[in-house]
Amino acid sequence: MKTLKTFLVTTLLSSTLFFSCKNAESEAPAKSTFDLATAKTEIEAANKLTMDAFAKGDSVAIANMYADDAKLMFTGMPAVVGKAGIQSVFGGYIKGGVSKIELKTNEVWGSEDLLAEEGAVTIYVGEQIVGQEKFIVLWKKIGGQWKIIRDIANSDLAPQPAN
Repeated sequence: MKTLKTFLVTTLLSSTLFFSCKNAESEAPAKSTFDLATAKTEIEAANKLTMDAFAKGDSVAIANMYADDAKLMFTGMPAVVGKAGIQSVFGGYIKGGVSKIELKTNEVWGSEDLLAEEGAVTIYVGEQIVGQEKFIVLWKKIGGQWKIIRDIANSDLAPQPAN
């Protein structure tokens, strides 16, 4: 009887331990499908759309690259918040003769929801380079698309002396 009792207790304990152990595979967190190299390619494609819009003189398309509450922070002007103000700024550049920009993405960091881009922009009037700047842009995934939420840039050129 003692042997049967020992057998039952041992079996019961073994079964409890076996069935109470968690399967590590089923408990593993789902792997993210986010790939930073793919995200960088997507940002470069968005920048191409911006360059194309500049070449067409389309400030509406440029502003649509930005989130509704985006903030633009460029040298020599107060920060501009919102698409209407951003469209006005770029419309002013276009009316002022800016005919083309070249955007170059140097690096991208972030996650599937928020990216930081470091890059450079060359600004043209006709074929003449009138500005070379560096920038940091924050991109946020909104409705499945990357939208700019913050854009800050400053010139690589030395300040002009005051007259």
